[in-house]
Formats: sequence, structure tokens, C-alpha cells
Amino acid sequence: MSNTNKISTKAMIQIAMLSAVATVVYYLDFPVPLMPSFIKMDLSNVVSLFAGFTIGPVGGVMVCLIKNVIHVVIKGFGTTMGIGDIFDFVTGAAFTLTASLIYHRNRTKKNAVLGCVIGTIVFTAISLPLNYFIVYPIYAKAFGGMEAIMNAYQAILPNVGNIFSALCIFNVPFTLIKGVICAAVTVIIYKPLIKVLRKANLAEERE
Repeated sequence: MSNTNKISTKAMIQIAMLSAVATVVYYLDFPVPLMPSFIKMDLSNVVSLFAGFTIGPVGGVMVCLIKNVIHVVIKGFGTTMGIGDIFDFVTGAAFTLTASLIYHRNRTKKNAVLGCVIGTIVFTAISLPLNYFIVYPIYAKAFGGMEAIMNAYQAILPNVGNIFSALCIFNVPFTLIKGVICAAVTVIIYKPLIKVLRKANLAEERE
């Protein structure tokens, strides 16, 4: 077997392994105080970011995709046509792709941090128009109108006047905090975890 094939095999094993971990972590979501009950925190982007840094941008996006496909297969499309998973994939893939592209230009800790910062900004920025124009209109049709969604926000902050304000007040800061947490955890665990994987011959010696 050639060295290229060995590297390819390692990458596929890593993608499969990390996709399984990301799927499990995705299911371990939890509610967040002062947020509507349908908005939950999960840290599966830590796994996809780690994959992006370790395998490369394509590997990271593949982990995002496989995680969401598995989730849809298990959960089903339902009345929302799987829009939650599509949203999670698009935002997670943008986050992972941005951060890992920057990191792989020069594989240093400084670039890892820079990639995570810019990735978090992209992650947060695209969430607002996606929610406003696509996700929430679909949710509104599925769950009895936008008024039902607004009631969940107004139960926490009564003077929220419309869905755009609600997204800006609640969702955007939440997404930013989620991105910061995922980025910070990834930067902290990357070096120790990649050493373990290399000792187990499950990751390439690149640096």
C-alpha cells in the first residue's frame, strides 16, 4: 500500500470516528437559561473544528454533514423538513471551513486562534439572515404561526416587538457565545488530543 493510500485510509477512519463522536455530542444538547426552550446548546462543532484542524477543511465539513445526515435519518424530517439540521450543517460547515482554511495556510497556534475568531464571526453573521428568511418562516408554518414563536420570546422579555428584534436580542448573542465556547475548547484540546491519536496511529504526522 502506498503512503498516499495510507494517509487516505487514516483520514477516512478519523472522519468516521469523529462523525460518530459529533453525533453523540449533538444529542447531548441542553437548554440555556433566559432563552426560549426550543433553543438549545450543543458542542458538536468542537468535534468538526478538531476534524478541520486535523484532517483538513474538507474533513471537517464531512464530519458536519455525516452528523446531520445521521440525525435526520434517526429523527426524520418531520413537519419542518429537517430545517434545523440543514441550518446546523450550513452554519457549522461555514464555521469549520473558515477556521480550518485559515489554520491550514500556516499551522501555528496563532493561526488556529485567528481562524477560530474569524470562523466565529462568520458563524454568527450567517445565522441571522438564515433564521430570519428561512428557518423561522418554516417553523412558523409548522407550529402555528409566528405569534406562537414570539410568545416564547415575550415570556422572557415582554417588550420584544418582532421576530427580527428577538433574533438580534436572543439568537445572535447566543450563537456568538456558542462559537466562542466551541472555538476555545477546540484550541485547548487540540494539541493533547492530536498526540493521543498519533500514538494510536489514527492521525497523520504533519507538524
